[in-house]
Amino acid sequence: MSTTNHVIISLGRQLGSGGYFVGKMIASAMGLFFYDKELLYYAAKESGLCQEVFENADEQVVKGFSKILTAHDFYGGAFFDPMNATLSRDCIFQIQSKVIKKIANEQSCLIIGRCTDYILRDNPCMRSLFIHAPLETRIANVSERMGITKPQAAAFIAKEEKKRAAYYNYFTNKEWGNASSYHFSLDAGLLGIDNCARAAVKLIQDSFTV
Repeated sequence: MSTTNHVIISLGRQLGSGGYFVGKMIASAMGLFFYDKELLYYAAKESGLCQEVFENADEQVVKGFSKILTAHDFYGGAFFDPMNATLSRDCIFQIQSKVIKKIANEQSCLIIGRCTDYILRDNPCMRSLFIHAPLETRIANVSERMGITKPQAAAFIAKEEKKRAAYYNYFTNKEWGNASSYHFSLDAGLLGIDNCARAAVKLIQDSFTV
């Protein structure tokens, strides 16, 4: 029998599925550091770039995207001319990937999205999880949370998930939301948030026991 004390969980989620809250509960139950938008801060701090650069590109693939730099080159310390330098989406992904690898190497944690399952695919301590739910459930959740009509919520989900899928598919060459892309896939609509988190914890812990 073998176990590991170092655990990294990559959690993907459909919008409105409750995946964020499932992730919070898993992290709390397993004593893991939790990262979502916090990664953007660390990526900016690590690279010396403005956090807005990472916020604008967060889980999005924008054709021709570029951003003027105002700090040092993340890769060599050379100073960029803010009038001429640009940062590609691929470069931003590389910077964020380096931050994710560093965090995963230093501490047990749960990271929301951002292709973490692909970035850490060779790390034996990583387990990937995808949380989904029926569309009607997700529409109702988003409608209530944002205070918008259900048609508006449906349109918002479609737009945002198109971006999320494009980002994931582009950088991983896998299919976002496809069960075969992850170690585990759970239906929070069927199980409920609490049971989904409990099931995930059990599956993850058992996966480290041979």
